[in-house]
Amino acid sequence: MSMLPYLRAAVRPSLRRATPVQPGYDTTRDPSASSAVVDCAVYRGGRRMLGPACLTPREAIRRVREDGGFAWIGLHEPTEAEFAGIAATFGLHPLAVEDAVHAHQRPKLERYDDTLFTVFKTIHYVDHAELTSTSEVVETGEVMCFTGPDFVITVRHGGQGSLKGLRHRLQDDPDLLAKGPSAVLHSLADHVVDGYIAVAAAVQDDIDEVESEVFAAPAKGSARGGDAGRIYQLKREVLEFKRAVSPLLRPMELLSERPMRLVDPDIQKYFRDVADHLARVHEQVVGFDELLNSILQANLAQATVAQNEDMRKITSWAAIIAVPTMICGVYGMNFEHMPELHWRYGYPMVMAAIAASCFTIHRALRRNGWL
Repeated sequence: MSMLPYLRAAVRPSLRRATPVQPGYDTTRDPSASSAVVDCAVYRGGRRMLGPACLTPREAIRRVREDGGFAWIGLHEPTEAEFAGIAATFGLHPLAVEDAVHAHQRPKLERYDDTLFTVFKTIHYVDHAELTSTSEVVETGEVMCFTGPDFVITVRHGGQGSLKGLRHRLQDDPDLLAKGPSAVLHSLADHVVDGYIAVAAAVQDDIDEVESEVFAAPAKGSARGGDAGRIYQLKREVLEFKRAVSPLLRPMELLSERPMRLVDPDIQKYFRDVADHLARVHEQVVGFDELLNSILQANLAQATVAQNEDMRKITSWAAIIAVPTMICGVYGMNFEHMPELHWRYGYPMVMAAIAASCFTIHRALRRNGWL
């Protein structure tokens, strides 16, 4: 039977109503808790096995290896000491453990023996009333996923990107969860990429707003074009977005095309859909970067044009003022024998000549668009 209905239901949360939290478990970490584990559960046949509220990762994997199924352990910003016991219990590679604890990793996919280690960058759009030169547009976090034959360990860093809703939705689709840890990995990848799509749409609105301001007719008395600081800040935020999206292309390509023992074949084909969505977002982000370059250049060009117009006006008035300055300078030399000094109509004639010359120059400059 086709799994498409179950997969669509699990990875398209926007099309479904929010699922109320079921009693018996809570995936919200208590800030005062000493453990980084936010949830630890055993799944068998696609169903969550209800156990003691304080089920430990060691107890979870023991139950799995005795009765089957898989364990899903969720952690939030664990320390080395908190993660050491889990790493030893599940036999995680030290290099992957170091990456998971210290975070700040590029999106990637690595294989260590019987474990896949995947790093995702989560992106959250920061709402702002007005875009300024210091506005934060996107906020990033990280989700690491260890996928083994009978376990999934998710390690989250940052205040955004909670996986509580994803876990609840998957638990409502037992046929999907029955496919094992690879179903969780696929749903996690699709959840992250769907977040990229939503952020890309929001960033597009910000870019459209900036673009409209740059090319809009300036109000009287205001400077032409937009604020270059705002454009540059938006470009920096888009660059951060790009750093999250671009490196993930190769891992999604591997998961969708290369057969892997740890990935169920029925699940692998659906990674192609995730890879396709990711490629579309990548094209958008690259387009954002190029568009912002063009907007920034257009804004600087407008500023240059405005400065040139101002310089032309200043030069024009300087040319007009040069005529009376020259004439007055000549008659201010105080020589005794100068023409028209003792002529009755000398002064009116000079003033008339100055006015006529200034008028002629002003009219010529105005006709040529300098004034």
